[in-house]
Amino acid sequence: MTDAYIYDAIRTPRGKGRKDGSLHEVTSARLSAFTLNALKDRNGLDGHAVEDVIWGNVTQVGEQGGCLARTAVLASDLDQSIPGLSINRFCASGLEAVNLAANQVKGGAGAGYIAGGVEMMGRVAMGSDGAAIAVDPSIAMSTYFVPQGISADIIATEYGFTRDDADALAIESQKRAAAAWEAGRFDRSVVPVKDINGLTILERDEYMRPGTDMQSLGALKASFKDMGEQMPGFDAVALMKYPHLERIEHIHHAGNSSGIVDGAAAVLIGNREFGEANGLKPRARIRATAKIGTDPTIMLTGPVPVTEKILADSGMSFGDIDLFEVNEAFSAVVLRFMQAFDADPARVNVNGGAIAMGHPLGATGAIILGTLLDEMERADKETGLATLCVASGMGAATILERV
Repeated sequence: MTDAYIYDAIRTPRGKGRKDGSLHEVTSARLSAFTLNALKDRNGLDGHAVEDVIWGNVTQVGEQGGCLARTAVLASDLDQSIPGLSINRFCASGLEAVNLAANQVKGGAGAGYIAGGVEMMGRVAMGSDGAAIAVDPSIAMSTYFVPQGISADIIATEYGFTRDDADALAIESQKRAAAAWEAGRFDRSVVPVKDINGLTILERDEYMRPGTDMQSLGALKASFKDMGEQMPGFDAVALMKYPHLERIEHIHHAGNSSGIVDGAAAVLIGNREFGEANGLKPRARIRATAKIGTDPTIMLTGPVPVTEKILADSGMSFGDIDLFEVNEAFSAVVLRFMQAFDADPARVNVNGGAIAMGHPLGATGAIILGTLLDEMERADKETGLATLCVASGMGAATILERV
């Protein structure tokens, strides 16, 4: 099989996913098209240069429905001969788009692809597409379904993480993100969003709260306590699945969970011949990809087994990886990852994560992959691993190797 390389990775700044967010008036298709054009233009690509656009978006209804990937292509400066594929692996959609593209290249099905994703959470509400696992009793009961926030609290209870643990990780995420912006670490990847008149709409992640401290977080109410404890509550469902637990400790709230934001990201992937034909130098080789299914009730533990799987498939050990990006869906997800592997916190989410900057569901996987690559180059590291937990109990991962 041929090698697949990353030639470029860009993202938009993340806007608050509310009506007063800076990106609220931009549609999903338009932000996607803007991102595709930005990637095309800065790499000098012809409109027909790639085989396909594979685009992640989770809530595929309304303006994000109807194969948004194809709509984005037609709204962009890419040639109409380029098709589009929209995919949904929940929070890992953006990373899975990259992985699918890389494996197409490896298998010889085209020389170059654009992959990434979008989510306009302020315009298309999370969960508005419905989900059988949540609303069909015949499925929800047999899988012991609980909402993700309850799942995060189950992780905290099962593995012994306190609210102070979760809040401390959240504060560190805010500090690292603020420091990264101040040092210009995102300058290479972030493309300011402009309107049709060329005026800048947003040039910096606007969700961040760098002044966050333990006192301010301590004043927040646990977000999932009421839905868990009020009868009939989800805690009772969880305890039927995990009877060894005395109760569910509710430690997560808005300050130590990922932010609801708008944003998009795109990655340019191709074989060696694609780079040579377009005068581009590869930045990294996509060494391995992996996905896995996990317990659907606790749901968010996927980064641990999928990391074990991808390392075993690659003949590598945890110590062979220099840097890690673990999506900060909830604090407990990252805490469990570091606990499971006895990971050095200094190697995990070096520049902050979704707790500080937000989690635009369909785009986040591509975002953290680009962040990982930028940090590998800045710190002169050779290998990196990006991974995300996934709703309904899944995990996804990618290993990068600099060239």
